[in-house]
Amino acid sequence: MKLLIIYADKFGFKTTNKGLENAETVEEESVYEKTLVGFIHFEEKDEENIAAVETKMIKQLKWAARKNETESIVLHSFAHLSESKGSPELTKQLFNSAEERLKSANYKVSQTPFGYFLDLDVQAPGHSFARLFKEI
Repeated sequence: MKLLIIYADKFGFKTTNKGLENAETVEEESVYEKTLVGFIHFEEKDEENIAAVETKMIKQLKWAARKNETESIVLHSFAHLSESKGSPELTKQLFNSAEERLKSANYKVSQTPFGYFLDLDVQAPGHSFARLFKEI
């Protein structure tokens, strides 16, 4: 898994085109303030031990949220950080499970529409913990 974490003063998105044919048809536009955005790339090798990958991802997101003093986290599927891609079904399963676990730890968690290309608006401050990368 590749995990690019960006703390944003403002993060907005609008659905544009389906990236996956079987994705649910959605037209959505949302804006979040003072949020941590996890740009998550689930790789094929991650399918061997999803539970361990999920736990490490959640630890990284929680750590970054604490460092940026936010309880808001947005999970965004970003399959552009590696040539290897995990299955869409398992990726979505990971996102749903991670969302529930983070919510149970009192974080406000959202997901961007899965299987879509999005117009993004990211306004991120220039401090050391605002942009982090982790390979899990």
